[in-house]
Amino acid sequence: MSKILIVEDEKKIARIMELEITHEGYEAEVVYNGKDGIEELKNDDYDLLILDIMLPGLDGIEVCNRIRKFSEIPIIMVTAKDSTRDKVKGLDTGADDYITKPFEAEELMARIRAQLRREKDNEKNAEKNILKIDDLVMDKDKYTVSREGDNIELTKKEYDLLKYFLENKDIVLSRDQLLEAVWGYDYVGQTNIVDVYIRYLRSKIDDPYDKKLIKTVRGVGYVIRDEENV
Repeated sequence: MSKILIVEDEKKIARIMELEITHEGYEAEVVYNGKDGIEELKNDDYDLLILDIMLPGLDGIEVCNRIRKFSEIPIIMVTAKDSTRDKVKGLDTGADDYITKPFEAEELMARIRAQLRREKDNEKNAEKNILKIDDLVMDKDKYTVSREGDNIELTKKEYDLLKYFLENKDIVLSRDQLLEAVWGYDYVGQTNIVDVYIRYLRSKIDDPYDKKLIKTVRGVGYVIRDEENV
């Protein structure tokens, strides 16, 4: 169940939003000022924030600016102001959407669903770009590799070779397959280069650690798997 935080100082409006959100099957929490909203987000997990701009003390723009320093939570800003300048300022600060009072409950719920759906899609895409086996993790978006939390520096070819292994984990790959996938047709027949780079890769992701991931299958090639050698 998605959990939504409402930061709105007008208690009647806050209550209406809370009722509509819970009626749709979401969990809702309400606070009435920006400072409490920031603290709530720091101390609990939420999937979406509905943030009024005209708040006592810290206004919504400043609240959004501070939240963006520690969270990427989807933010829908709500305000009585409807000028383009106000909307641009809110979005530039880090809000994901903007709705103007007065609004229909159906419009608010549609915007909430859209943001939650987008966040879910982003999470799925992020997962696709993470390759891992045991405690070895490759982040294709950040172009990083780590093991046991240690950052591992790889050359371009070492990275490409490891990526191909991770994309085909538990599959035994011949030297010719690795050569074609990582080096291309220009290197056909030069399978010794594969063995050289396997040694390079092992020296960085296997040798410093107790558990070895790249296994040699004699007479066939190599495989990456997280089970012990048999």
